Amino acid sequence: MATPSLKRTLSYNSMVTGEDLDEEYGANTQGPAKNRRAGVILHPTSLPGPYGSGEIGREAYNFVDWLASAGMQIWQVLPLVPPETEYWSPYSGLDALCGSDLLIDLDELIAEGLLDASDCPPVVPVAAAKFDEVAAVKQPLLDKAADRLLNESRFGQLRGEMDGFRGQTPWVEDSALFYCLAQLHEGTKHMAWWTWPEPLRFREDKAIADARAQYKVGIERFIAKQFIFDRQWKAVKAYANSKGVRIMGDMPIYVGGQSADVWAYPELFALTESGAPAIVSGVPPDAFSETGQLWGSPLFDWKAQKKAQYKWWVQRLGRAFQLYDETRIDHFRGFAGYWAVDADAETAMDGVWKKGPGTDLFDELREKLGDVPIVAEDLGVITPDVVALREAIGAPGMVVLQFAWGGAPDNPHLPHNHYQNSVCYPGTHDNETAVGWFQDSAPKQDKVLIQRYMNSDGADIAWDFILECMKSVSQTSIFLMQDVLRLDNSARMNFPGTTGGNWAWRIGEAGIWAKLEKEAKDLRALAAITDRLPPKTDHDTAELSS
Repeated sequence: MATPSLKRTLSYNSMVTGEDLDEEYGANTQGPAKNRRAGVILHPTSLPGPYGSGEIGREAYNFVDWLASAGMQIWQVLPLVPPETEYWSPYSGLDALCGSDLLIDLDELIAEGLLDASDCPPVVPVAAAKFDEVAAVKQPLLDKAADRLLNESRFGQLRGEMDGFRGQTPWVEDSALFYCLAQLHEGTKHMAWWTWPEPLRFREDKAIADARAQYKVGIERFIAKQFIFDRQWKAVKAYANSKGVRIMGDMPIYVGGQSADVWAYPELFALTESGAPAIVSGVPPDAFSETGQLWGSPLFDWKAQKKAQYKWWVQRLGRAFQLYDETRIDHFRGFAGYWAVDADAETAMDGVWKKGPGTDLFDELREKLGDVPIVAEDLGVITPDVVALREAIGAPGMVVLQFAWGGAPDNPHLPHNHYQNSVCYPGTHDNETAVGWFQDSAPKQDKVLIQRYMNSDGADIAWDFILECMKSVSQTSIFLMQDVLRLDNSARMNFPGTTGGNWAWRIGEAGIWAKLEKEAKDLRALAAITDRLPPKTDHDTAELSS
């Protein structure tokens, strides 16, 4: 729908030269709004929390309040899916559609009567998350809450809501059955589904029906926990939206072979006759890796996906937009062209480029879902077809200030080369913090360039980067909470290529937000002078606090 300003412009363009303009003409000087905005990356596991990891309870609401006070309009999270349980990476999730039940807030379960206060373990000081210990403590309590929900008459109304959830998310039935079948024993070890007995592997009707009956208790419990997660997270999202804060999710383009997604839709992936991956994902050798990166996720059979009218992608994005207001898709370039490697290869060196679905996929998504607000992660070696695809679907791309300083003045990450339909980051969850990068990794010549370009002496490099990010022409600027706090690499979220010690950073104890009032005030001031405050907010220039 055209804005009043645009309607007036169109009206003026249709007038005859020399004709009198209306009385409002001289007052119409601003033109269409740019809708500039800013936000913060903070995964819920990094929030304060009493039992070893952040939860989606009171502290999530407190963070939303802090974001709103800071004039921020975006809360970007990492994937909320159940992480794999060896390294606990949310980017190697066990199910693309489910939520991580470790994020469930226990205090809310107590408030609803699904747990007793005496059930909960002692509160522990906030420290780096040890997810295996968190799971050992929380999973029995979540199972107890699920059993109460399922079996006690006083929760009849809540069970009615759960029935509605099941009706709206039919995929949860396969997710629950897959989880039960994949468990070898109490714990976290799983056996690849393509090694299961053939009747289960190939989903023969009788075998599936028998399994649903055999594992009925486990299936019901799994679905109950997914319902609780869904209910809690959607309440957080609704609260954020009421405060003018939108949730930006994060979606890896690929899913693991050992997942309900591939087991339930094997015909849509590039698999062998047994169901094992045939060709897998990765990227070719480049300046950063002599042998490339071998990710190992099964690739999509895009011809089969198209024949099925991209039903799996429609389901996946449809679920994403239940949980988020917009979604960043990791490795967007794979929709234009993707690197395919034989599954038994030891490195990614001998792969081949294959053509992706291009605009055809997004045309189908729009037809089925309407508006598809995604952010295209278009970092790395980007060919012209990737740019053309992103522009064709109108998706914003990404620019990262840490990548700006090496090379020539035409580096696309330098602020003078930014474009409006983009998201500007000082660094992402995969990067060093701004302080850590400047102290530990930035070459001397980059520091000299930063000093000249940004008029920065490096003494407050994190906030210098935040200001440069806010000043960018990019419509959206987003920065790590670690950079707001001016933290070094001891607070880094992820070290790509490593397997231990990632994803565990925590912001601090309950009450931290009151201690960050100055940072909120300073962010709001920067948002004001860079025209990034929310709509209907006073945009008068604000003085920076000292």
